[in-house]
Amino acid sequence: MDLVLFKEKMKDFLSFLDVEKNASSHTIRAYEGDLKQLIEFWTRLAQKETHLTHAFDRVLRRYAVSLFYQKLSKSSLSRKLSCLRSFQHFLNAQGIKLSINFKSPRLDKKLPNTLTVDEIFYLLDSINNDALPSTHPYRDKAIFELMYATGVRCAELVGITLQHINFEEKTIKIMGKGKRERIVLFGSKAKTSLEHYLEKERPLISRNQHEYHLFLNKMGGALTTRSVQRIFEMFRKFLRVNRMLTPHKIRHSFATHLLNQGADLRVIQELLGHKTIATTQVYTHVSNQHLAKLCDEKHPLNKLDHLVLDDGN
Repeated sequence: MDLVLFKEKMKDFLSFLDVEKNASSHTIRAYEGDLKQLIEFWTRLAQKETHLTHAFDRVLRRYAVSLFYQKLSKSSLSRKLSCLRSFQHFLNAQGIKLSINFKSPRLDKKLPNTLTVDEIFYLLDSINNDALPSTHPYRDKAIFELMYATGVRCAELVGITLQHINFEEKTIKIMGKGKRERIVLFGSKAKTSLEHYLEKERPLISRNQHEYHLFLNKMGGALTTRSVQRIFEMFRKFLRVNRMLTPHKIRHSFATHLLNQGADLRVIQELLGHKTIATTQVYTHVSNQHLAKLCDEKHPLNKLDHLVLDDGN
């Protein structure tokens, strides 16, 4: 396969991911970037060694080796190799047989980093709207309330439309990864915050009656994920301890706090939109850490400075 045919097959592969595999837009963009990087590598290589223009299998091997010397993070390297494996399988199905085995590095297991319940409620209840350095404080507070109430991803939040929300039943239809739909729940507190935003700010921001996204930017269009990240950076400055505050950390906090309160792991899996229970099980480790700490702090034996043993004398 030469470089021209590779580019054609890359387009077919990306369409296959979108239409057949229902891959998320994030995955498709990432894979497209990875394959374009391979094209650049192949082009530079072919300029020095022209015979490699038609030797895709050899180029692919050399590219895979080069990735290990780029000092990439394990997660980035793993994703790039996963992209190459998926593309290889696609080509094999197209009749282009390649027998190249890619072995991904073993990823370090990182426990989710969360905020405490007290920190969450401090930011939501103790910081008045007037104190927020924002032109749309009701919107920003509603975003925080809704993310903690539902545990949705940042990309899912900005995709919510007015039609997706059932205020009577306090549910929202979410379009998640892989275009999988699910229903999430929110409580009375988040409902009140949303209603304040819809009543006091959204009508002033909206410039197009056909714009149905829930959260709008100052121009009246749909809010972006980057804007949501900036909103949480604004809230971070109110924390008494200097630490990171991101939309994904709120999602982790949502899951961990539910588990600590005794919620079933399968329920949390459904609410988070995880495809497998294995992804959700990482929160059990966080919960166990919480329980161990609680035991250390509250168990009567651990409160004693020393034990006096009676040996009978």
